Amino acid sequence: MSASRWSGTTDELGPDEPGESGGSDLLAALLDGMDAALCAFDADGVVTHWNREAERILGWTAAEAVGRHGFAGWAVRSADAEDVQARLMSAMHAPGRQVHEFALVTKDGGRVLVRTQSAAVRGPDGKPAGVYCAFSEVHAQIDLERSIALSEALFEDASWGVVLVDADLRPAVVNAHAARALGLGRTSVLGRPLGELLAQGVEELEAALTHVLAEGAPPAPAEMWVTVRSPEGERRRCWRSGFLRLASPLAEEPVPLGVGWLFEDVTEAKHSEQEAALLRFRTNQLHRAARAAAECEDPAEAATVHLDFALAGFADHALVDRVAGGPRAEREGTSGPVRLVRLAATPAGTPGPSLLTGAAGLPVRYPEGHPAVRCVERAGTVRADAGPVSAERGREWALERQWPADAVHALCAVLRSRGRTLGVVTFLRTAGRSRFERSDTAYAEDVAVRIATTLDLAEAVRDR
Repeated sequence: MSASRWSGTTDELGPDEPGESGGSDLLAALLDGMDAALCAFDADGVVTHWNREAERILGWTAAEAVGRHGFAGWAVRSADAEDVQARLMSAMHAPGRQVHEFALVTKDGGRVLVRTQSAAVRGPDGKPAGVYCAFSEVHAQIDLERSIALSEALFEDASWGVVLVDADLRPAVVNAHAARALGLGRTSVLGRPLGELLAQGVEELEAALTHVLAEGAPPAPAEMWVTVRSPEGERRRCWRSGFLRLASPLAEEPVPLGVGWLFEDVTEAKHSEQEAALLRFRTNQLHRAARAAAECEDPAEAATVHLDFALAGFADHALVDRVAGGPRAEREGTSGPVRLVRLAATPAGTPGPSLLTGAAGLPVRYPEGHPAVRCVERAGTVRADAGPVSAERGREWALERQWPADAVHALCAVLRSRGRTLGVVTFLRTAGRSRFERSDTAYAEDVAVRIATTLDLAEAVRDR
């Protein structure tokens, strides 16, 4: 129990008034419950109050401290005592609070650097009656100031998004970077359900936040793909996210206040990684196909080997059509309609290696303007899509073009060798895949060059 002999607030009830003991006990409990060390001096500089935190820092008990005149001879070195006492007591006649740093002496003879805040205590008549002094170890104060400075910096200047989410999974504080990433103002984001901020990826994010509230922070960042609503439309982004459970430091039991969510946009980096991985895979496929094709005695079989290796991870179906009547050479002024004969195709229905077909030499019934026909006519790559249509209409679109019924995306690459057009290779994707892009076109053209070379060799061997 803290000792007290101040005739100020504690003794205002008077010795004969009921409730004096309760008032003193309440004041003592308040002082002892403070996180900061507190001492007080009367107008003569005598210690009147000394709480438990002051005892913890310096080792002197309240019984040993209360009643001493200043800190001289026990809590400060003799050489410093006069200066320390003067600076502390000067607060009695100064407005507001004064902040000082002193080196105090502990009971075991050690020294502790403390930061003090002192201010005047006024009696019932309004005149200065003494000084109170709250102090803490400087390193603890600096740690607190650093924590506050870090919080302010995160919510003002951080180059990544910072969001404090409450226990109801609603944003409570949002920094400027996060607000820009969400496409909204900092205040308009607060208190709104995450489902109103994100078009896709909400379930994964809410599951992560719920897990953190229940189990604590995960051991590593998580990458989440989300779709953000914005005035320009929906944008798909990849956010590398870290999570921290926030608990109240004032409660004996950890009470979750929410989750700190930090994220950075890594969309471009992820796209680059995906493109690099895809390029490596396709390069390896071309290398493996070349080695396997080199072991084929029949050049036409080597063409199907190239086709099968190219199909992996790239398309669902593939067709190879050769020009009927022999290769077309533009410099010879070839005219007349283009007729194509099926040479090889992936099996319909079940996966398997490509099969050589077209032994009868009958032309495929391609309608006028068919992508494969246009590819041969212009000697260049042609892409085609069914577009956003129903499944039934997509089926009709594919069957009209003599393709498997589930095809919705097509890429036709011309087969060229020695300045002549030998035919066309067609890659087809189903609705479960994305449409062909420019990078796909470059890969298909690489495969087409290899297939054309083997078909040209097959023709030369056959004519020999």
